Amino acid sequence: MHKLTLKELSAQLQARKISATELATLFLDRIAASDLNAFLHVDRDLTLAQAKAADVRLAGNDAGPLTGVPIAHKDIFVTRNWRTTAGSRMLQDYVSPFDATVVEQFNAAGTVTLGKLNCDEFAMGSSNENSFYGAVKNPWDKTAIPGGSSGGSAAAVAARLAPAATATDTGGSIRQPASLCGVTGIKPTYGSVSRYGMIAFASSLDQGGPIAKTAEDCGLLLNAMTGFDERDSTSLQRPKEDFTRSLNQGLQGLRIGVPKEFFGAGLAADVEAAVRAALAEFEKLGATLVDISLPKTELSIPVYYVIAPAEASSNLSRFDGVRYGHRAADYKDLADMYKKSRAEGFGDEVKRRILVGSYVLSHGYYDAYYLQAQKIRRLIAEDFQRALAGENRQCDVIMGPVSPTVAWDLGDKTDDPVANYLADIFTLSTSLAGLPGMSIPCGFGQGEKNGKRPVGLQIIGNYFDEARLLNVAHQFQQATDWHLREPA
Repeated sequence: MHKLTLKELSAQLQARKISATELATLFLDRIAASDLNAFLHVDRDLTLAQAKAADVRLAGNDAGPLTGVPIAHKDIFVTRNWRTTAGSRMLQDYVSPFDATVVEQFNAAGTVTLGKLNCDEFAMGSSNENSFYGAVKNPWDKTAIPGGSSGGSAAAVAARLAPAATATDTGGSIRQPASLCGVTGIKPTYGSVSRYGMIAFASSLDQGGPIAKTAEDCGLLLNAMTGFDERDSTSLQRPKEDFTRSLNQGLQGLRIGVPKEFFGAGLAADVEAAVRAALAEFEKLGATLVDISLPKTELSIPVYYVIAPAEASSNLSRFDGVRYGHRAADYKDLADMYKKSRAEGFGDEVKRRILVGSYVLSHGYYDAYYLQAQKIRRLIAEDFQRALAGENRQCDVIMGPVSPTVAWDLGDKTDDPVANYLADIFTLSTSLAGLPGMSIPCGFGQGEKNGKRPVGLQIIGNYFDEARLLNVAHQFQQATDWHLREPA
């Protein structure tokens, strides 16, 4: 039963072939037996109480497509009954007095919460090694990283500890771990999913999205997650839509843009081979490949690592030891308390980004760094618009690798932050432009020291083109079985 997709589990629940309580118990037992460190807080009694409530809805006329389906939440979404730590010592015992909007939406849909998932501290990282609570292991190879920052979400879905999970993507944190763990994940258009109750990293970039086994499952989850929220000033006011509406449309005539910048130096041969094979499969399905250029791609790393730390330094100033979160036990005065609380509460990577962000926003450097980065961000967005928009658009979607390599070994890059940053080269530009992007499994590469590790194909679309992306991904998944492969 645990191997079924979310849609298949929903059908079993609706047909009363299994109860929500039985299903929740099945996954809770799998979580208890796991050694991946994917979960940070599980409360069996709370989960089973939600499952019993879902069974009541399933027995009546109040059930929807997600009623009774178990999901888990990235520990960046605040929850009333489960701890919310953001992977940090700063929030070690924090329990929120309210639920994030995304959590509210899934509760309203009748889903059953399995617990909170490990992540890089305050979502800052590409390997899930920055969590105060220890690294998550990749279920395909436990000596490898799962990707970050939503490593717990991707690992949990890949290992079938949960049929689906929420995640967030600031610079690739849904797509990259989905790629490295061999599952499907989508980052929707910026502003589509409410950020209310999502602990902020970089407010102009953070966006929630789902990770699941299939594109169809991700569409069902997006149906529940999206929508206008007046409590989020960046939330977009748009009509509700069904993201699964065009899943079964054929791909005849689809034009796929292949950016030359995504296939240059730095891309591992095994990853390129898997991605090229996937592109060939799309040609068999009726699509046409079009060579395009996104010339500002190489600038996305310096631009992102100016803008994101700048916003982080502002957002994380609220963690001062006064109102909530970690407070140092021994201090002389208020200033000493601030310093010690933040020094003890934040990990090295978070401190690094706060320092960088404070520097680029400081007097004399704001114009030289932050303002320049924002200008180049606009140019990056214009590159995509030339390819995807207007009468002279070159393509309907863009495809390429998600990550330059397969998952690397745990500990390999912990002493080299820049090497971690470079792993985001193919995902950052999409986030800077606010576009939707997703990762789907497309094959395997060889790890440097061990066996096969998953490769993901990235699909990027124009604003609000999630339904098309999901259609393209679904058609590929109907023709291939990479998404059905599971770790031993």
